[in-house]
Amino acid sequence: MGAQPPDIVVTVAAPGGVDQLRVTPQAAQTPGAGEVRLRHDAIGVNFVDTYHRRGLYPLPGGVPGVEGVGVIEALGDGVIGLAVGQRVAYAGVAGGYASTRLLPAGRALPLPDTVSSPVAAASLLRGLTAEMLLTATYPVGPDTVLLVSAAAGGLGIMITRWARRLGARVIGTTSTAEKAALARHHGADAVILGRDADVAAEVAALTGGRGVDYAIDGVGGGTLLKVIAATKAGGTVASIGQAGGPVPAEAAEALAQQRGLTFTRPSILARVADLGTYHAAATEVLARLAQGLTVDIGGTYPLAEAARAHTALEAGRTTGALLLVP
Repeated sequence: MGAQPPDIVVTVAAPGGVDQLRVTPQAAQTPGAGEVRLRHDAIGVNFVDTYHRRGLYPLPGGVPGVEGVGVIEALGDGVIGLAVGQRVAYAGVAGGYASTRLLPAGRALPLPDTVSSPVAAASLLRGLTAEMLLTATYPVGPDTVLLVSAAAGGLGIMITRWARRLGARVIGTTSTAEKAALARHHGADAVILGRDADVAAEVAALTGGRGVDYAIDGVGGGTLLKVIAATKAGGTVASIGQAGGPVPAEAAEALAQQRGLTFTRPSILARVADLGTYHAAATEVLARLAQGLTVDIGGTYPLAEAARAHTALEAGRTTGALLLVP
């Protein structure tokens, strides 16, 4: 067997492009009271990581990465219910782009043997987001017609699969024919293709002029306005990201008001900051992961190549979820 590679950590030197990601050696830290030290098996890559890198959201500690899976190496004082050698997952706490990290013990979620480390690292935060969007933000059910932008991305796939299990009809949007095929494979009833598509007109044709009951947009920019225009009067639009450009909040709110819509910008990181909500939602998500409700892993990168993962994600070249592996 080869030698164990040295431990590293990836930090953001200053807000900006991928050139601001720095890879440096890391010494193992001693967990404080109420903490565990986790050695990562896999680290999820999410758009929020790029927002942290660009300075759109504050990043305490300077290390991006808000979900991962690993094995507990050490326990701090006062930690009960967890053990050295135990495999756990977490979401909602930055600091993940590292070989090892300190984690508040209350964030550690013991994993069932039926859920692999890569699957959990790719699916947990997306699952928590889907649970928020499909239950707390809007009660999706058999009578719901749902529009999902970027339906072939990791989150889009999770939302589509979960919504279909709830009985909803799902219309997706994608940028390429390949991504459209993937969205259909995961359950989308119809897919609107192309960044320049007239989403409102195509949705009207698919719904007999009615529009969708509920729309979820993670693209932002002009796509959000198209999504609002495709939603029926009295419907709901959730804006959850800006992968394609800044969210035009004022224009979106004005258009939503004009159409009599509920416009909301729910935050999964804010929601899971409450430990009670986090554990209740995570219990539901882990049960669904064990039942096979997971996302595809679209790419795996060495931790030291986090910049390459960010570049691919921001260029829109990826499908499914991306992982970093120490």
